[in-house]
Amino acid sequence: MTEYGRGYGSEPWHPEDPLYGDQGPYGGQAQQPQWDGQQSVPYPQQHHPQQHQQPYQGGWDDTQGGQLPYDPYDPYAQQPPADPYGGAGQDYYGHQDAYGQQPQQQMPPHPQYQQAPPQQQQYPPQEYEQYERHEQHEQHPEPAYEDIPGDGWRADPERPREPEHSFFADDDADDRRDDDRPEDEPRERRGGRERRGKKNKKNKKNKRRSGRACLVVTLVFAGAVGTVGYFGYDFIMSHFASAPDYEGEGTGAVQVEIPPGSTPGEMGLVLKKAGVVKSADAFTEAAVDSKKDRVLQPGAYSLRKHMSAVAAVRLMADPKSRNGLTIREGLRSADVYKLIDTKLKLKKGTTHDIAEAQAKNLGLPSWADDSTKVKDPLEGFLYPSTYSVGEKAKPADVLKQMVARANQVYEKYDLEANAQKLHLDSPMQLLTVASLTQAEGKYKHDFVKVARVVYNRLKPSNTETYGLLDFDSTVNYARSKSTLDTGSVDDLRHFNDPYNTYKFKGLPPGPIGNPGEEALKSAIDPAKGNWYYFVSISPEKTLFAETNEEHERNRRIYLKEQEKAKQ
Repeated sequence: MTEYGRGYGSEPWHPEDPLYGDQGPYGGQAQQPQWDGQQSVPYPQQHHPQQHQQPYQGGWDDTQGGQLPYDPYDPYAQQPPADPYGGAGQDYYGHQDAYGQQPQQQMPPHPQYQQAPPQQQQYPPQEYEQYERHEQHEQHPEPAYEDIPGDGWRADPERPREPEHSFFADDDADDRRDDDRPEDEPRERRGGRERRGKKNKKNKKNKRRSGRACLVVTLVFAGAVGTVGYFGYDFIMSHFASAPDYEGEGTGAVQVEIPPGSTPGEMGLVLKKAGVVKSADAFTEAAVDSKKDRVLQPGAYSLRKHMSAVAAVRLMADPKSRNGLTIREGLRSADVYKLIDTKLKLKKGTTHDIAEAQAKNLGLPSWADDSTKVKDPLEGFLYPSTYSVGEKAKPADVLKQMVARANQVYEKYDLEANAQKLHLDSPMQLLTVASLTQAEGKYKHDFVKVARVVYNRLKPSNTETYGLLDFDSTVNYARSKSTLDTGSVDDLRHFNDPYNTYKFKGLPPGPIGNPGEEALKSAIDPAKGNWYYFVSISPEKTLFAETNEEHERNRRIYLKEQEKAKQ
């Protein structure tokens, strides 16, 4: 214990101590030691409890060694005796006790025990550090601080701090120290810092957000640079660099089919896919530079692989290299047979005889009508397109190729379901309507109205033509001719042929040609109207009428236009 401490522990007696001047059970004035006439031992400047082995025998009651009776705030102090002064008598202030004894003379305090000014009082840092740990419950393992009245906390200058690497020397430690302290604690108790925990957290969040924002901006910038570089390279290569191309005449043999209406660029894409040229751009440039882009025609070609663009254009421009066979829309089957004979250099009528003999083996659909009234069972199934026909091809193989193409298109438009929707007896009748639309409609933009005229004339309530189609195209098909002069109506009424629509009501037994896709779509979805007649005045104009009188006026207009064209 110390010479004038307040307990058996190491805590020093200090004027700032809560028990200093405490109004305990002994009165209301601050407790002062009594003078007993003995010279006290002066308090050393650097005090430690272990330096004083001999207790001070003088003091206040010569019994407790100059200690205060009991410190309720000291967890290490012993419990007080029942009578801290050894029994009844006077207290150490010299007052009379409960037994009526007179108080002794109160001795003045020794000058050495006078209170020193707070700013001059020095205390051992080791003992004060223990006191601080007790007060803070060891919550802050921070360097020692001094509690200076009116000046807040400050770090002990005599206590060295551990060195910190410059990489970790940031505000995070300060932020943690401030964040761990209560919000209601005065700012001076935080070492005079201006920042608060929430503010520090916000700053830390802002730092993280700034880092993420920088990363996002960097990625966006890199992506933009990459995009610009890619398209810039593509632009430069497409506008200033030559297109990739092979060299030489190529090797081997490959059959290539160019669809109708293809541009040089589209032809180049087909050739590139077939391995003929290295790029479509090279083929397009060669076709334009050689001024043969307008000479190139659709069809099937016998070419070679890995040809230069110039060599491919030159070979395709040569009529001898063209192996394609093009079937135009509306062409009759008899005319298709003639084209195959010519292409394969066969005797006239060879393909016709094979078609008639092998019609059932060429892949016709199940709904194809094999009635004896049908002039040609392949009529309507030799789909208009361009086909690859080599010099050694067989007529039956070419016909199978055309029938297969027709089946593909008819399945696409579902002729069976659409025939039922239009109240027709079979898909064969729908195909027949399409062939009539193709033959009677001179121009494709009139197909939907022409198809409506066909359906209107087929109505039982038709009082204009009374169920007769009256189409010259059916008469020409029956006669295997193509002429506008079919004779008078009276003569046609006596022409006995099932395809003669002037004599027999309803549709002919089968198609009268091979319709194209536009005529097929118009037959499936015709325009709405009450037209029964039409006449084409010019390629841009076709006049439609609902009555015969209106149709006669339109015919007179047609005749005048014909006379003007002859002059």
